[in-house]
Amino acid sequence: MFTHNLEPILIDFGFLALRWYSLAYIIGILIGWWYGKKIITNITLKKENKFNLKDFDDLITYLIISIIIGGRIGYIVFYNFSYYLSNPLEVIKIWQGGMSFHGALIGIIFGTYIYSAKRKLETFFLLDVIACVAPIGIFFGRIANFINSELVGKISNVQWSVVFPTVDMMPRHPSQLYEAFFEGVVLFIIMNFIISKKNYEIGTCSYLFLIFYGLFRIFSEFFREPDPQLGYLFGAFSMGMLLSLVMIFFGMLIYKFLKKKNEI
Repeated sequence: MFTHNLEPILIDFGFLALRWYSLAYIIGILIGWWYGKKIITNITLKKENKFNLKDFDDLITYLIISIIIGGRIGYIVFYNFSYYLSNPLEVIKIWQGGMSFHGALIGIIFGTYIYSAKRKLETFFLLDVIACVAPIGIFFGRIANFINSELVGKISNVQWSVVFPTVDMMPRHPSQLYEAFFEGVVLFIIMNFIISKKNYEIGTCSYLFLIFYGLFRIFSEFFREPDPQLGYLFGAFSMGMLLSLVMIFFGMLIYKFLKKKNEI
């Protein structure tokens, strides 16, 4: 058993504090940006397709805005709508926390579609690249969740359980680390294995990301405490589970759409 004593603030300058959570976003975006360009270069070399890397550089701005807006709106709508309806000024206080992965995902999809339509680029190609680099950001984000003592797991007596003193003194599953492993490490390996195959088809990583992330998230949710303001919906499902089921459903729809398109 491990007693959590990590500080959420890395450096405090008094007038400004650098938090691990903010750093996770920055590192995830920078590494994802760099690695995404390597993926594009490898694909264009194999398939002899021309793609201007500057287009991907410009896409990053759209993605950052999409993540922030989508993640915030998603959290408000999915997890705490009544609170923000009563306290509208709290909506802009992103620095106090309150971001939703599923909301950020929706934002990324819309942002990428708008950008690709504007530049006349293949939407699914860009989404495939994003699907391959997203697990990097997810990994760092879940590690930051662990450091922040948030999204804690259920009470457990497993040997690797963790006590979060800011929550209570009960040993709990380190569910944030489970998610970092499955949604970060394992998903990264799967996505990059697929996109590196010679017979890789555009769109494959997009729908498989939705399916695999959804499955991994549902599995991890069994070890994670539900959001206190929501509890379990329908007596058995957390909001994260329901949203992940929707992800899996849309992943299968995209698979059928692309399969039908390729048969034409």
